[in-house]
Amino acid sequence: MSVFVLDKRKKPLMPCSEKRARKLLDAGRAVVVRVVPFTIRLKDRVGGEVQPLQVKLDPGSKTTGIALVRVEDEADPESGEMRRTVHPLWLGHLQHRGAAIREALQARRALRRRRRSQNLRHRAPRFDNRTRPEGWLAPSLRHRLETTLSWVQRLCRWTPVSALAVERVRFDMQAMQNPEITGVEYQQGTLHGYTVREYLLEKFQRQCAYCDASDVSLQVEHVQPRALGGSDRVSNLALACPPCNQKKAAQPVEVFLAKQPERLAKLRRQLKTPLHDAAAVNSTRNAIVQVLRKSGLPVEASDGGRTKYNRLALSVPKIYALDAACVGRVDAIGLWQRPVLGIKATGRGSYQRTRLDGSGFPRGYLTRSKWHYGFQTGDRIRAEVQTGKKAGSYTGRAAVRATGSFNIQIAGQPAVQGINHRHCRLIQRADGYGYAFQPKAA
Repeated sequence: MSVFVLDKRKKPLMPCSEKRARKLLDAGRAVVVRVVPFTIRLKDRVGGEVQPLQVKLDPGSKTTGIALVRVEDEADPESGEMRRTVHPLWLGHLQHRGAAIREALQARRALRRRRRSQNLRHRAPRFDNRTRPEGWLAPSLRHRLETTLSWVQRLCRWTPVSALAVERVRFDMQAMQNPEITGVEYQQGTLHGYTVREYLLEKFQRQCAYCDASDVSLQVEHVQPRALGGSDRVSNLALACPPCNQKKAAQPVEVFLAKQPERLAKLRRQLKTPLHDAAAVNSTRNAIVQVLRKSGLPVEASDGGRTKYNRLALSVPKIYALDAACVGRVDAIGLWQRPVLGIKATGRGSYQRTRLDGSGFPRGYLTRSKWHYGFQTGDRIRAEVQTGKKAGSYTGRAAVRATGSFNIQIAGQPAVQGINHRHCRLIQRADGYGYAFQPKAA
C-alpha cells in the first residue's frame, strides 16, 4: 500500500512505496503525520512534480469502495487511439453505519411514544408543520453522503488529486416490477440486463434460490415458467445454479419444491420483499455527484454497466475497492494486488449520558468526561503488558473507563478487557473510524 507524502509546508506530493518511506524516516528526512492511512511529512523539501491522480468511488448502501489511482494516457502504437491505463495506489472499503443510525432513531421514537401514551414525563409532541429543505435526506442516508465526501476531502488533502470518478448506478424498481408502465423499450436499454441481474444478485445474496449454492455461476430463472404464463417482471425472477435450472425446467415452482415447503415459503417471501439497499442507493446517487462537483475538480459520472464491463474485460475480482478502480473509462489496469484498508464508521460517541432499561428509564449513568488518563474511546493505542494473565502486546481501539482499566478492540478478534492505562501508548487519536488491514485482493 502506498504511503502518502506531504512536503515541508504540508502540501501533498506523489505517494511513495513503503520501502522509500522507511528510508526517509531512518535518515531523519521525514516525520510521521498519521499512522492509518500512513502519512509522512518531508522536512527538507517544498513542492515537486506530480502526476495525474484520480479518486474513484463505487457507492453502496452498506460499503463504499474507494480507489486512488494514477492515470496514464498514451497512444496505441497500432491504432493510434489514446488508451487509458490506471495504476491503483491505494484501496479502501468504507463501511457505513446507516443501519445503526436508523435503529437508534426508531428506538428513540418508540420510547417517546410510550412515555406519551402512558402519561409519563415527556417532551410535548411537535406538530408536522415544519418544512424540509430542498435536497433533504434522512439521517441514515445523509451519513452515507457525508462520510463518503469526508474521505474524498481527506484524500485530496493528502495526495495531489486532479479528478474524481463516481459510479452512478440506478435500480429502477418501478419499471422492473412493471415494464409495461411506459413500454418495454424503456427497460431494454444498455443497462437492462445488468440492472436486473445486479438487483437479483443483491436480493438473493449471490446464492441459488433452490439449493443455496454460492461461488458458482448463477443464471436468471423464471419462477413461474414463461411456458405457463410467467412474465419477465422482477417479482417472477430468481437466481439458480445450472443443475437446479435444468432440473426445474418448465415445472411450476410448487411442483419442483413440493417436498420442501419451508424453502418454497422462503422463496415466496423473497420475491415479494423489495431490496431496501436499492432504495438507499437511489436516494443518494445524484446527491453524491452534486456534492463532488462543488469541489471544483472534474467529476466523471459513469454507470454500473461500464464498471462491470471493465471488470470482466480486465479479469479483476469483484470487491468494492476494485469495482471503484474500474469506474469510468479504463482500457488497462496496472498492479491491483494490493492490501485493502477496511474503514468502519464508528461515530464520535453520544450525547446520551445514561443507559436505558426496556421501559425507557435510566438504569445507569455514564461519566460526564470522555477523557480519562489522557485517552478517549476510539483512540488507537498499543499496550505492552509484561506480566500477568494478560501478558502480551495488543494494538487496537480503546474503550476507556474512569477506573483506568481499558478495553482494547482488535480487528477480527474478541476485545481484550482490563488493560491498565499505564501500559497503553497512543498511536493515533480517535477520528470516528476504525481501521483494519485486509489481505491483498485476489
